[in-house]
Amino acid sequence: MRDPTHSTASTAREKLIEHLFVGEVLKHLWIVGHRDVEVLRAEFDARGYDLVIEAGGVMRHIQLKSAASGAKTAKVSISRDLARKPGGCVVWIWFDPETLDLGPLLWFGGKPGEPLPDLGDRVARHSKANSQGEKTERPNLRELTKGRFEKLEGIDDVVTALFGTAIAA
Repeated sequence: MRDPTHSTASTAREKLIEHLFVGEVLKHLWIVGHRDVEVLRAEFDARGYDLVIEAGGVMRHIQLKSAASGAKTAKVSISRDLARKPGGCVVWIWFDPETLDLGPLLWFGGKPGEPLPDLGDRVARHSKANSQGEKTERPNLRELTKGRFEKLEGIDDVVTALFGTAIAA
C-alpha cells in the first residue's frame, strides 16, 4: 500500500529527492578526484532552475523534476528562462516510492558548454481551471514529453551528461 504522505508531503519529498541527487553527484565527483565543485541553490524557482553545479570549469543550471515509479506522468513544464542560462538542462528523476532509490534518470540538455536544446512550441497550461472553467496558457512555460528526454542508466551517466567525460571519469 502506498504511503499517503507522498502526496500530502510532496514538497518535503521533492527537497529530499534533490538532496539525494546532489549527494550522488558530489559522491561521484569525489570518487573520481574532482573536489573543486560548487553547488548553488535557487531560493525559489523563478528563472527556471533549481540549482547550479559547477565542476571543472563547467557550469550547469539544472531544473529538477521528479516522479514516483509507476506514475502516469508523461510530460513536464519547463521555463523558457532556462534556455537563457549557461548550460541549462533538465534532469527528470524517477524514484522508488518505498525506498527512495533514484532511477531511471531522464536527461534533456546539450553537451557541456552548449545551450539548452529547443523547447519547442507546446505552451503549458495551468493544471487548475480559472473561475470560468478554463485552463489558461502559461506563456513562459513549454511542455516537454517524456519522449524528448534521453534515458540515463545511473548517476555516472548523469555526471557525464552534465560535465563531460574528462570530468566524469
